[in-house]
Amino acid sequence: MRQIATAVLMTLCLLTTAAAPPPGEGWKSLFNGKDMTGWKVPQGDNGHWKVVDSCLDYDAASEAKGNKNLTSEESFGDFVLTIDWRLKKTSGLYAMPIILPDGSLKKDSSGKVIKTPTPNADSGIFLRGTGKAQINIWCWPCGSGELWGYRNDKSQPPEVRAACVPKVKADNPVGQWNTFVITLRGETLTVELNGKTVIDKARLAGLPAKGPFVLQHHGGLNTKTGKYNPASSLIQFRNIYVKDLSAKK
Repeated sequence: MRQIATAVLMTLCLLTTAAAPPPGEGWKSLFNGKDMTGWKVPQGDNGHWKVVDSCLDYDAASEAKGNKNLTSEESFGDFVLTIDWRLKKTSGLYAMPIILPDGSLKKDSSGKVIKTPTPNADSGIFLRGTGKAQINIWCWPCGSGELWGYRNDKSQPPEVRAACVPKVKADNPVGQWNTFVITLRGETLTVELNGKTVIDKARLAGLPAKGPFVLQHHGGLNTKTGKYNPASSLIQFRNIYVKDLSAKK
């Protein structure tokens, strides 16, 4: 069955061709569809971040001892990033809460957070190299695009935490491709997912002025059971383009 699943995955990649850059000038490709040029593979990864037929593929099983994330070699300040991603499959049931529009979690009448076991997979994109500015990719009810680090920072003003919750769930079903268009100017972030604005001018105070893009490792294999934890990064990326806005303020 594993061989069949692998064959299906490779076929899906073969049926998709690399997209041209978005309309307009100034776009730079960050992934050539052939190898890991332009990216820092975690030391000791042992081939778990790899290229599969023009898709940047991760199996959530990096053998690196420390940081398991994939990091761009180049750093950026203000930019527009467009990137396709898809969760290949879920990896078990995760006790999933419901994020309310104000950034808090839904509770029952006794004040206990309501959690429902739900199929999940999990990854994300760190902006300017910082995990606090992570744009989540997952299966939660609120949808992808959520900013965990700022939403959960109770020192942030209420309007900031609320702005870090997706305005709408715009994800395609697991297994299908999605497209983020991420715009960051100074500390102001807007995120579009599949043509819909999910994060609208969120203010991310304290961001570094510049830093790399980071594609997140999450979850992974349980060494005791040999099975994936129920929120693992079984994910692919492709068509990664960036436009540097730093010189256009």
